[in-house]
Amino acid sequence: MTETFADRIVIAGASGFIGRYLADSFRAAGASVRVIGRDGADATWGDTAAIVDLIDGADLLINLAGKSVNCRYTAANRAEILRSRVQTTRELAEAIRGCQNPPSLWINSSTATIYRHAEDRPMTESTGELGEGFSVDVARAWEQEFFEGELPGTRRVALRMAIVLGDGSALRPLIALARLGLGGAQLDGHWFASPARRAAGTFHENQGSEGRQKFSWIHLADVLGIIRFLRGHPDIDGAVNLSSPHPSDNRTVMQTIRDVVGMPFGLPAARWMLEIGSAVIRSETELVLKSRWVLPERLTRAGYTFEYPELRPALRAIVAARQ
Repeated sequence: MTETFADRIVIAGASGFIGRYLADSFRAAGASVRVIGRDGADATWGDTAAIVDLIDGADLLINLAGKSVNCRYTAANRAEILRSRVQTTRELAEAIRGCQNPPSLWINSSTATIYRHAEDRPMTESTGELGEGFSVDVARAWEQEFFEGELPGTRRVALRMAIVLGDGSALRPLIALARLGLGGAQLDGHWFASPARRAAGTFHENQGSEGRQKFSWIHLADVLGIIRFLRGHPDIDGAVNLSSPHPSDNRTVMQTIRDVVGMPFGLPAARWMLEIGSAVIRSETELVLKSRWVLPERLTRAGYTFEYPELRPALRAIVAARQ
């Protein structure tokens, strides 16, 4: 479905690179786009009455709000990661119930990290197994809040997004590492774990031991394409995997990035190196060591055609756009 001048679209949490891209694209297509957020937004969190006024009569509501997980998982950050997702989703549901003409479609961000560490088989919406740990607990609570209660006039879709590739995404530091000659595989497992982790057994024996942890991804253009696709397919609701039909692995991703930026070599990084580096840049090793193997079963069956189904053309387009 192509936006028309009559379309009213509201985006919550539009300050990130995905939200800015969506807002700019919808506006370029002629839609009226309003945003919910903090300072400078058309409506701010906590002012539920203003949010009701903004979304009443809207054609589409998209919620991307949530503190970035690219941070150290301190107690304060963990609490804010959870609160910023669950509380904003709850407030939007309350606002929809206060509308005379609620939006017909509410799309809420979620994450493919909800699935377990997978090296044996891919995770789909019908056969995927949910995982354990902090990130999974957040994803579960987020989706539970999103689907809680009745909203009879509003279809709800949770986007279980794989790693989104685009200028401004997690790809940016990987490109920087590759250009510095540090773009090798990120390694884990017994031989690469610290003595303390080996003694405690807090690692998967095969987890990333050769950089083969799965890397499920999606190009930013396909996030937009899928949202447009969902608008035209009212039979689709619930959780939907947003990932390329051709996932890769960590070693191949890093090799492809090196090829695209013209770097002939890349030093690999063992977990202990990543722990130090993650502490320096205030991030977590889970972002590169967890094996995310996700397939877009529902989108494929519904007939969505990916603009970027293959990794190399996707990376080339992103790097070219940055030059």
